[in-house]
Formats: sequence, structure tokens, C-alpha cells
Amino acid sequence: MNHHDFVARQKHIALDGIAPLPVTVAYTDIGAGPPLLLMHGIPTWSYLYHQVIDRLAETHRVIAPDFIGHGSSDMRDGLDRSLLAQRDMILAFMDALSLPAATLVGHDTGGGVALIMAVENGTRVDRLVLSNIVAYDSWPIDDMIQVGHPGWAKKSNEEIRAFLVGGFDDGVSRKAQLTPEFVNGIVAPYLTDEGKISLIRNASSLNTNHTTMLIGRHQQIAAKTLLVWGENDPWQPVEDGERLAVEIPDATLVRVKNASHWIPQDAPDEWLDSVQRFLSF
Repeated sequence: MNHHDFVARQKHIALDGIAPLPVTVAYTDIGAGPPLLLMHGIPTWSYLYHQVIDRLAETHRVIAPDFIGHGSSDMRDGLDRSLLAQRDMILAFMDALSLPAATLVGHDTGGGVALIMAVENGTRVDRLVLSNIVAYDSWPIDDMIQVGHPGWAKKSNEEIRAFLVGGFDDGVSRKAQLTPEFVNGIVAPYLTDEGKISLIRNASSLNTNHTTMLIGRHQQIAAKTLLVWGENDPWQPVEDGERLAVEIPDATLVRVKNASHWIPQDAPDEWLDSVQRFLSF
């Protein structure tokens, strides 16, 4: 599915109480069954899951929101985009959709949000799936720290695109999966003047303290947990996945060979097989 069709299928909802003004969140909501909430990272948006959403929807109600400042969600300036702010948005979003709890699937910063929720809002988490997530103090990476500098506002949209595309080679090991459809889809929301500033604000909101505050608390997670980790990730190393698998009670780690950071795109079949088996029992 190209990103134009993906956006056309998205719904929109205005959430009160998480910012001075209502915040509009774009999201996919398809399928029927137990709710499965997919959360992306930076600099991606829910399109990261475009290869697996429809297949997951064969057995589950799949809900995939764009975080504040990402994708088709609210990009206005002045909105907090930190992990804690995104957590608050997800809780309000779940309330608005009358979801007392859901299985959370998190990648990158979306995994950081899922981890916070599993520790601090455990009653809202049925199960937990984490893939190449931010954890401990291994993030933010140098590139994202650079992007967060206000001076990046002077860069052209073409320079922003070149920078984003430059990171895809490291984030995807299986080069056949590095398709123009995927690349163009991921970068599209950030190639406008508003999108460029929003990307900068997203990057400036990355705060290591929001994961280091969880160290020593991972053992409080009650949700059954699966970690599916691309072994070649240069940014969120598989050693973090191994450490989490030890610290989270009853957690299972699946290491995926020849896969890097954006594993739902890099190895969709292996990722989907692991997740579906986990959800089936």
C-alpha cells in the first residue's frame, strides 16, 4: 500500500486535556477482535507497519495512531512530543475509543512509550510486544540530537529529505525491502515547511531520562511480553533486548538475523510470524 492510500484510510479524532488546545490524532482502525495498538518511532509514523497491518487485522482490531507531531497527526508548534506526552496522548486516545486495555506493540520511541505504560499504567496493557525500542541510555542517537537543534529550521526541505533518506541504508539490512514506496512514504509528512519544523520539535523532545527512570522497575511489568529484535540494529542494539528479556518477568526474546532497526519493514514475515504466534496463546 502506498502512503497516499494509507493516509486516505486514516481516521481523525480531537483529544482534549493533553495540551492547551484539542490535539488532532490520525489513526488506522481496521479489523475485529481483541484490540492491538501499534506505536511507531522517530522519524517514522504509523506507515512503518503498512506491510503487516492488514494481516494482523485478520484476527484483531488493529489501531495504529500517529504520535503528536508525526505523520498525519497534529504538527502545530508548541505541543510537547516527549515520551511522557505521547504516553498521555495514548491514554486519552484509548479512553476516547472506549478501550480499557489493549495489547501494545511498540517500535523505537513507540516502544519507549509502551514500556512506560507497562510499568506505570499496567492495567491498560494486556500484552506487550517490543521491537528495537529505545531503552536505558542508548538513545537518542547523534543524528537525532543534531536534528533537534533549532538551526535545522534553516535547511531546505530537500536537505531534510536527503538527511532522512541517508539513514535508511543502516536501518534496513535486506535491501530489497528498501523500496521507493517505503522511503517516500516515511519521509513524505516531513517535506513541508510545517513538517520540517515538526520533525525538529520531535527530535528536540527526546529525553533519555524517560527510559532511565524505568531502570530497576522493569520487573514490575505484569503483561506477558515478547521482544522481536533485528540483530543488525546499529542504534538500538540487540544487547538491550537481551537485558530487557532478563529484567521483564516471563519475557521472550526472538532475535531476527539479517534484519536491522526498522524490522516491520525489513523482515515483515518473520516479525509477523513471531507476533501472531505470541498472540495466539
